[in-house]
Amino acid sequence: MVKIFLLFLFLVSSLFSNEMISSDDTNLTLKIKSFIDEQEFQKNKDFIKLIFSPESNFYTQDRIDIVKVAQTLKENGLLNLFFKEPQELRLSFKTTGSPLFFVKIMGDTLRNIGYYRYVTVESNLDASAFTWTISLSSEHATDPLLLQKELQKSACGIIDIKRNSSNNWEYAIDSSNGQLNVVSLVDTQDIKLKRSLYAHWINVSKIQNLKISSSYRDSWYPKISYYNKQLNLLKVIEKDDKTKVINLQIPKCAKYIKISDIYTLKNVRDNLVLTPSGSR
Repeated sequence: MVKIFLLFLFLVSSLFSNEMISSDDTNLTLKIKSFIDEQEFQKNKDFIKLIFSPESNFYTQDRIDIVKVAQTLKENGLLNLFFKEPQELRLSFKTTGSPLFFVKIMGDTLRNIGYYRYVTVESNLDASAFTWTISLSSEHATDPLLLQKELQKSACGIIDIKRNSSNNWEYAIDSSNGQLNVVSLVDTQDIKLKRSLYAHWINVSKIQNLKISSSYRDSWYPKISYYNKQLNLLKVIEKDDKTKVINLQIPKCAKYIKISDIYTLKNVRDNLVLTPSGSR
């Protein structure tokens, strides 16, 4: 009798298991379900099947195009990114790249999409990846497509998105080919840097020498920092004298320089003129 009962229980469990793992539960379907709750999914199941047909349109090299999935749901009214009132938005960004480099790229990216006031909640580096979590007050969640477009300017991209709740999102970012979205100097092409309260980042990987000139109206006290491709600091030059011209020889391993003032960039009222020379 016990054996018959166990056999019956096994058969029921098998049928229930097969029912749960239906043919509809493809990898794409599971991703779609991660953005909307089950009730909403069941209510719009046929519509969802229609807008995501054919499924092959939502794959890139055998990987789900998660940004396209989110954008399709948003455009069809199935993913609402807006809150009824401002609330805390928590964003986590994960990568396998250099932490320093990644935080710089993400900081620039967030600023370019309008996120200026945020605080770092947590940063964690383990053997597999680096995760940076921030928090800010916002009226809406981040638009994945807007974030993707800005990241692409730095040769980075979104691999995956996890929506824990309406105001808690995790992003996996590919930064393996990343580079700062900044001006790249080439031999004999002068560049004018407009007045700014932020330090100027410049790509100097293609030049050997650089002359920086300030105008007679400026009271510039140069602070020049050299960085390698992973944004490790190589060297800093500081001059506690008003400077009109400074000539620099770029170290071979330097990819970026940061141009600032040892006190404040308010000292620079006009443009700084960059004159590069020598190719490498």
